[in-house]
Amino acid sequence: MKKYGIESLSFYTSRYYLDLIELAVARGIDPDKYTTGLGQHLMAVVPPDEDVVTLAANSAKSALAGIDPNEISMMLVATESGIDQSKALGIWVHNLLGLSPQCRVVELKQACYAGCAGLQLGLSYISQNPHKKVLVIATDIARYGLHTPGEPTQGCGAASFVLSANPKLVTFEPEQGIFTSHVMDFWRPNYSDTAFVDGKFSTKIYLEALEQCWKSYQEQSGRKFEDHYRFCYHLPFIRMAQKAHERLARLNGKETTPDAVENSFIYSRQLGNSYTASLFIGLASLLENTQEDLSQKRVGFFSYGSGCVAEFFSGIIQPGYKEHLKTDYHRAMLESRTRTGMADYESFFTHKLPQDGSHYVISPYNTGLYRLSGIKNHERLYETKP
Repeated sequence: MKKYGIESLSFYTSRYYLDLIELAVARGIDPDKYTTGLGQHLMAVVPPDEDVVTLAANSAKSALAGIDPNEISMMLVATESGIDQSKALGIWVHNLLGLSPQCRVVELKQACYAGCAGLQLGLSYISQNPHKKVLVIATDIARYGLHTPGEPTQGCGAASFVLSANPKLVTFEPEQGIFTSHVMDFWRPNYSDTAFVDGKFSTKIYLEALEQCWKSYQEQSGRKFEDHYRFCYHLPFIRMAQKAHERLARLNGKETTPDAVENSFIYSRQLGNSYTASLFIGLASLLENTQEDLSQKRVGFFSYGSGCVAEFFSGIIQPGYKEHLKTDYHRAMLESRTRTGMADYESFFTHKLPQDGSHYVISPYNTGLYRLSGIKNHERLYETKP
């Protein structure tokens, strides 16, 4: 039986972060509401020369280490932080990475679910073309606005993974529980730089979607809650995923322990909400922070995108997976970041590119290999650092 899944997985986030205790003090809020109520500790902050393209390219560069880029015949980029209404941001990424011209590139959008859509579309393609490989990138910058209730649930990140018929990390099973419903819990019109969100309603819909997806998945697969050794959830903030797992356990008349989910939270606690990327950063966190061998263990995955589309599916961790993780790279990246104060955070947040396409040069900040260098004639300009 052919196996299809993830051969390589990596993520990238900004080199700057804000401590949420400092944000709470500045906003006159009890820090426990952020650190305990939300479960978040740090929030990644993008400088002016970092955007979803640079986040994506930096994460993909790491994921492609040791893989011939000419083997990538399709790249699917998921985001809800798009930079152009026509041109897919993946075209810029394709150029920065130097991928083959014989590579299909498409941008996907459905809130935070789009990364999961990229995974499933990529798996379908690989099943029909097992000699080829697909690069899926989920990249986002979560913005709710200064002094808003959603401010502590901001963040940024990109996750990239290569799908192939030689999956060294995870193979995915065919059963999928899917739920779609027209709701207005979170959205961002074209005229707004920040999202509109009804937090309590979104939490309610997230949990209802989880129940519907689980029932559909269970009917198709016949599997029980206890057939899944670990779980990964979409992570708008950590407490949301904890509530989701508690709800799923109760729905199945089971008790659960933190072991089932906590290791998947470790990285997201340090970078905040990454929208489409959060589920896959959670997977990287699970694999890289679990000491025991997870080989041949089943993991349940839940992806939720406001608006809404949601999906529950499962995968099997592959033998020898630890040899192919990017643990050292990820930990070094997170540990080497620069802590910003409120002044720099607010300066970064309010920085805007010119809206008239005029020539504009962006001063260099601390970024990865790729950075946004400026604007000229309505064109975004990127450079590869030496």
